[in-house]
Amino acid sequence: MRLPLEGVKVLDLSRVLAGPYATMLLADLGADVIKVEHPERGDDTRGWGPPFVGGESAYFLSVNRNKRSIVVDLKSEEGFERVKKLASTADVLIENMKRGTLEKLGLGYEALKETNPDLIYCSITGFGPGPDDEKPGYDFLIQARAGIMGITGWPDGEPTKVGVAIADMVCGLYASNAILAALHRRSGTGGGARIEVPLFESTLSWLGNRAQEFLVTGEDVGRLGNEHPTITPYQTFDTSDKPVAVAVGNDAQFMRLCEAIGREDLADDGRYSTNADRIANRGELAAELGEMFSTRTSEEWIEAVREAGVPCGPVNSLTDVFEDEHVLSSGILTEVEHPAAGMMRLLSSPILMDGERPAVRRPPPTLGEHTDEPVWE
Repeated sequence: MRLPLEGVKVLDLSRVLAGPYATMLLADLGADVIKVEHPERGDDTRGWGPPFVGGESAYFLSVNRNKRSIVVDLKSEEGFERVKKLASTADVLIENMKRGTLEKLGLGYEALKETNPDLIYCSITGFGPGPDDEKPGYDFLIQARAGIMGITGWPDGEPTKVGVAIADMVCGLYASNAILAALHRRSGTGGGARIEVPLFESTLSWLGNRAQEFLVTGEDVGRLGNEHPTITPYQTFDTSDKPVAVAVGNDAQFMRLCEAIGREDLADDGRYSTNADRIANRGELAAELGEMFSTRTSEEWIEAVREAGVPCGPVNSLTDVFEDEHVLSSGILTEVEHPAAGMMRLLSSPILMDGERPAVRRPPPTLGEHTDEPVWE
């Protein structure tokens, strides 16, 4: 399989999650990513554990496949010269250091474009232009300030973060998308690009329909647990063994759900005739449906509701996820040989191109594993 980014050289001066996630996505698609790390501590996430395997943290392993690692002291003359030389032939440079740090070292965009005018230089920042421009961005604080925690969790419970560092990961997705757009533009017109992707603004954009609903109405609906603000029933229900997720997207599906659970009377009830009616009476409807779902097992309900043509599925633990037949047969899980950890399982790219998944060509690198290799020289 010929990967679309083969030949693209990415100099990765980022660390932790947002930047490394972006460069991993580029690496999956064939880019040659050189990860530059501090000689002693490396990427911060190398120490984020337990768990560790072969001395490597699971956190680091999760976002650094298909890359090479070199160790460089950017404050030394030798380190500065090596990074400057790499930048002179790189297609892309990505960094997430405190604003102004690389400029002080002579590695800012304006300095590097003098020798490489086609360089695409991407900075991931905390907040972007504005009064908080200089403040650092941390996923947890960003989720809190950008409103994600304000709409996540139960109405009578505490604001809750998403279970993974979604602010960082969304920012990484935006960064990789912007880089791909800049590469496309460069292929047609030539010339590099100066890209900035703030964590805060990326997360604001992820509010999606919840943001627009507030902008339209001025009403802060707040936290709804597993319910949807504008569609119902679109939530979880407890069964006799474990919860199931039910996603009714229109009135016809609601009627079929009522038939599937033996409550045709609900479909004929004027309180629930349309989605707007159901939203107005969501509490009463949820109680009626919840009582029915509690009478049978999750497996029985999933089969019955799916057979009626209504989306329904299990609420899985991670144990359930990695025993799921579809996960095991899809190819998203792969085994690679790691130089320190031995054979290990990794998630691979979710992208299928012409029906084929990009391979994990390199396991996540050990610290400085490729420092002495020739790199773009």
